[in-house]
Amino acid sequence: MAKPLRTTVENPVLRAEFVKLIAQDQALIHKVCSMYCRDPEERKDLFQEIVLQLWRSYPAFKHESKVSTWMYRVALNTAVSSFRKESRRPYHGSLSDLDLQIPASPDTSAEYELKIKYLYAAIDQLSQVEKAIVMLYLEDRTYEEMAEIIGITKSNVGVKLNRIKAKLEKLLTPVYDELR
Repeated sequence: MAKPLRTTVENPVLRAEFVKLIAQDQALIHKVCSMYCRDPEERKDLFQEIVLQLWRSYPAFKHESKVSTWMYRVALNTAVSSFRKESRRPYHGSLSDLDLQIPASPDTSAEYELKIKYLYAAIDQLSQVEKAIVMLYLEDRTYEEMAEIIGITKSNVGVKLNRIKAKLEKLLTPVYDELR
């Protein structure tokens, strides 16, 4: 019995596989959307665009890498491309004006939640590639996985991550010092 063709988008088996894949890993897509969009409507639009790009590239996906690696790569490329297409002006408000919608854990203190809010505000000031690296780092991805997803060498991931950490420390030290 011949395997169904993966190149036909009308293929019901392919469609069912894809829907299952998105249902299982949609949190990954939401994380990328949250990292690149402040506005809830923009996040919804980006989510739809990422799913569309995943659908378009799914027939060509050969399962040579992890599904999550492929999804991150498509999602991040879509987010960065979308970000570049729109000529957005930089945010000029104060950090306290940001609507980060970070879900609060019931057992966290107000100080901890405030620190998380400022961390995400600092991350928001990074470049698109830096944001992607931070997000993958916070997801406990290995340097090898980050390199494959971003499309850079493993050693370059280490260099960039050290620079990002230094940049975040510089941004956050004055804020965290005030909280003490």
